[in-house]
Amino acid sequence: MTKVLVATEKPFAAAAVNGIRKIVENAGYELALLEKYTDPNDLLKAVADADALIIRSDKATKDVINAGKKLKIIVRAGAGYDNIDLATATEKGIVAMNTPGQNSNAVAELAAGMMVFMARAQFKGGSGSELKGKKLGLHAYGYVPRMLAHIAKGFGMEIYAYDPFIPEANITKDGIKVVKNLEELYTTCQYVSLHIPANEKTKKSINYNLMSKMPKGGTIINTARKEIINEDDLKKILEERQDFKYISDIAPDCHADLLKYEARYFSTPKKQGAETSEANVNAGLAAANQIVNFIKNGDKTFQVNK
Repeated sequence: MTKVLVATEKPFAAAAVNGIRKIVENAGYELALLEKYTDPNDLLKAVADADALIIRSDKATKDVINAGKKLKIIVRAGAGYDNIDLATATEKGIVAMNTPGQNSNAVAELAAGMMVFMARAQFKGGSGSELKGKKLGLHAYGYVPRMLAHIAKGFGMEIYAYDPFIPEANITKDGIKVVKNLEELYTTCQYVSLHIPANEKTKKSINYNLMSKMPKGGTIINTARKEIINEDDLKKILEERQDFKYISDIAPDCHADLLKYEARYFSTPKKQGAETSEANVNAGLAAANQIVNFIKNGDKTFQVNK
């Protein structure tokens, strides 16, 4: 019997697990759960006889993939997939997928809330500013920034975007202004929301050159990955510009060094983007459905290691 393993050091909500079980068992497969594990060896043992693997922030490392002798597919329940060793998966002929769009509204709402939080002096009683009439720059235009744009329109913001991988017409049809390059995005917008993955081209790409170009009150919102920020440059710009602000839902490695800028820097205690009950359920069910569709029908729509 085909076996689907859900390995989650931080478990799905009960509603998500129940939904996953229903999808998997209705397909005639067996569901196995590995939850709240603390020893990596537990995952190595559990994956040994699994045909499919669902993970959240858990790492599908080379060792994990090699231990899964029967693995055919790994699905990361969420948008990012840098916790899967794609090279090893490809080498072993294993399909790797994510579940794009399932967490998007949750992340977009968080980014919007972060803008309000910083604009209103972190709700500490000081005089703040309004978002209406301000310019918001979207660094990439995937699922999350599209939803953030919709929210920002409600605030009365003027919205710009840069994404060289999406046709300009697909962006302008949403009422978004397209800029020609990153420098124009950062020079134009008081607020820039980051939505790029962490890879060899993007790591440390948000640097002094870009940040220093932002207008007075420049604020960066990072609900993407900490690795895309050049932290030395972040420290430099916060030191030089008393108006510059940075907020993220994942603490940079230099977090302790930035605490002295408490009025202009904030990081949530842990990754918060997808932490809603709705996103938790949506991503889990999507992962289960994608596995069933792949095994039964060969559907590779969301494959990320092509």
